[in-house]
Amino acid sequence: MNYPAEQQFAAPAAPAPAFIGQGTAVEQSRAVAEVQAAVIVARQFPRNEAQAIAKMRTGFSQHSLAVRSFFRFRRGSSNVSGETIQFAKELARCWTNIHYGVHELRRDDAAGESEMQAWAWDLETNERASTTFIVPHTRWTSDNGGRRLEDPRDVYENNSNNGARRLREMIFSVLPDWFREQAKEIATTTVEKGQGNKPLAQRIADCIAHFEGLGVTVEQLEENRNRDSSKWTNLDLGQLQIISESIRRGEVTVDEEFPQTRVTAAEIFQQHTESSRQATVPADQEPPAEGAGAWPAARQPGSGAVS
Repeated sequence: MNYPAEQQFAAPAAPAPAFIGQGTAVEQSRAVAEVQAAVIVARQFPRNEAQAIAKMRTGFSQHSLAVRSFFRFRRGSSNVSGETIQFAKELARCWTNIHYGVHELRRDDAAGESEMQAWAWDLETNERASTTFIVPHTRWTSDNGGRRLEDPRDVYENNSNNGARRLREMIFSVLPDWFREQAKEIATTTVEKGQGNKPLAQRIADCIAHFEGLGVTVEQLEENRNRDSSKWTNLDLGQLQIISESIRRGEVTVDEEFPQTRVTAAEIFQQHTESSRQATVPADQEPPAEGAGAWPAARQPGSGAVS
């Protein structure tokens, strides 16, 4: 029997569930009604871009939010930096009429992976961005490589961290680039100015004291900034605050950001040689400096003279 072309190549329909419970049916109806209501409200109350810009400027002028707006961590020999999920969510709040979220579509404990979806939707323009991705239940470290996650809490936190990164990009996809760049510039300026009206010297002292509580010395901080602490600027303090927030969130460790000073083999050999030389010659029989003359007769080693 000959069928029309559209029927010959049509994909078979997905099988429908044999039974849908009352709770599932109610939830489906509620979800549809919620989406429809959100779209209607967005059309009835469109965003005011001038008010959105004003809200954004006010929000990112707050130091507490500005510091949490950036991340930084090491990858190999370079540093990776950018905006955080808190930054993206604040932009979505100020822009208004933006829905976003992360869903775990499937979890396979046997295979050790989860299938997830992150999405963002501008209800006014009907612009939607979504991505589906696989998250392995594995935690990677530079020292031990991959480690399988078995604890449900570890799996949840791993999925949340991976989902937050995708969600951030989805929100950025539906927001205007100029809006994001203005917010980034304002937040950077706020971080560099610091909190309150403290003089720069006091802020430097507070920063050093804060990192000393994390086990970081002044020398390590100065090496990170490539300059003496007395020459630090507002930009240096802002970058150190971003590093501190990244450490607090667990994006980077103290040892990764402030590696211990390594001692070379040549330095070890030199220290051993100097120690051996000092142990061979007693302190009261050290030879005179070059050009200072010969040993006194009564003090020459092995002369047998007694003073």
